[in-house]
Amino acid sequence: EVRLVESGGGWVRPGESLRLSCEFSKFSADKYCVAWFRQAPGKGREAVANIDDDGQTTYAHSAQGRFTISEVNAKPTVYLQMNYLRPDDTGRYYCAAPLWGRCGGRLRGEHFFQYWAHGTQVTVSP
Repeated sequence: EVRLVESGGGWVRPGESLRLSCEFSKFSADKYCVAWFRQAPGKGREAVANIDDDGQTTYAHSAQGRFTISEVNAKPTVYLQMNYLRPDDTGRYYCAAPLWGRCGGRLRGEHFFQYWAHGTQVTVSP
């Protein structure tokens, strides 16, 4: 079973930055994907970005140009660098991974993922 643990959430003002970390146990397969989702109060969970083991990344339109997903294989950890944060970025952020396989250049929905971490809160307000 894959275990994922996030860290790095907090409160920031609009325009500021945060970096989220998702530390995960080693995958048994050599092909995998790790994704970031977020859930705002009263709303469903939405995909933010995902990254495959080969480095291919995909972003939601709302994240393009502001967020960067990256991976350090040696740790192994996936990061979500979030710049120019806005109040509508507020929510609980989760990292997730599927049982096996890559996301393949597509922004996958939550049903694609079987392993979920507990989430970390991000609040953006003046």
